Amino acid sequence: MTRRRKRGTGGRKPSWKVASVLLVVFAIYATLGEWFVHHPRKWLDRYERSYPEIASALEWIGNPVSDITDSLGLTGNDCVYEYDTVAPSGEVCFAGEPARMGSPAPDDIIVLDRGEFKIGWSPSLRHPVWVAYHVVEDARHASGDRPNFSRDNQAPNCPSPDDYKKSGYDRGHMAPNYAIVTRYGEWLQKRTFLMSNIAPQTAELNRGVWRELEHRIAEYWTRKYGEIWVIVGCVSDDTARTCIGDTGIDVPEKFYMLVVAQDGYDVRALAVILPHDVPYGAYAARYLASVDELEALTGLDFLSGLPEFIGSPLEAQLPTRLWPVKFVDILDQLLSHYSKAF
Repeated sequence: MTRRRKRGTGGRKPSWKVASVLLVVFAIYATLGEWFVHHPRKWLDRYERSYPEIASALEWIGNPVSDITDSLGLTGNDCVYEYDTVAPSGEVCFAGEPARMGSPAPDDIIVLDRGEFKIGWSPSLRHPVWVAYHVVEDARHASGDRPNFSRDNQAPNCPSPDDYKKSGYDRGHMAPNYAIVTRYGEWLQKRTFLMSNIAPQTAELNRGVWRELEHRIAEYWTRKYGEIWVIVGCVSDDTARTCIGDTGIDVPEKFYMLVVAQDGYDVRALAVILPHDVPYGAYAARYLASVDELEALTGLDFLSGLPEFIGSPLEAQLPTRLWPVKFVDILDQLLSHYSKAF
């Protein structure tokens, strides 16, 4: 009878050991990436300029990992302060309309009241400087068909929809179509398609991170925190303006979004400042800013109705993540972001 010899491993490590080592290496890489992307925007800007290859490698893994862990509430910090006053439910602005402090905000801002949203319109820029709206939790209406864009006769020097044709820019909504129609119906939806609610945005911005933030507000954050108050707007170069052809429509350098919620007596706020040339598929958390920084950039005073004891610390703090969402929304959030790549 012939005995079978046991085969040796030939010096090779079992596959589970190799897999374990690779898993540990990946975990370290992901942890370093997550640590890296939670730094402030200005710090990241400097590091990207000095060490672009390292920064790119860390952001490649850090952004998707932190997008999940932040949404679960495991990493990052919110800007939250206790306020002993109930939320201003049903009001368009959380703590007053934005007020001009100086440049670069133009001195010709006219407030147009649309009921559930307000527009700070500039006749000289021919687009809004700011738009404030609120989104209640219950979506009671179907989204329906998109109306046509039209000129707003109540907005001085309002452009025509045709002024944007072949310009290379999208007609970017400030008060969003979806959130407004699903909460307030078709009549108010049509008012979001007036050109007084529109600013020129690149397709990468309008259809990418801007749209994703609107979706988080309308779908995820209202389900977790209830009513949401939002101020969005444009930052223009007041020394060297760029316009769409000979239309006189100013092309903003940056866009911003300030989002506020009050869960019980906890007031939370986050702001993002988005360059006009932001890449498609960018992560919004990369562009987080404090309210103080936003005010210095825009020349506008936000949340002026808050008392000093809460307004000062709330506006000074820099959040390091987008707000967490309910656990059931995590998968939908991931699909919403990554479906844009396909």
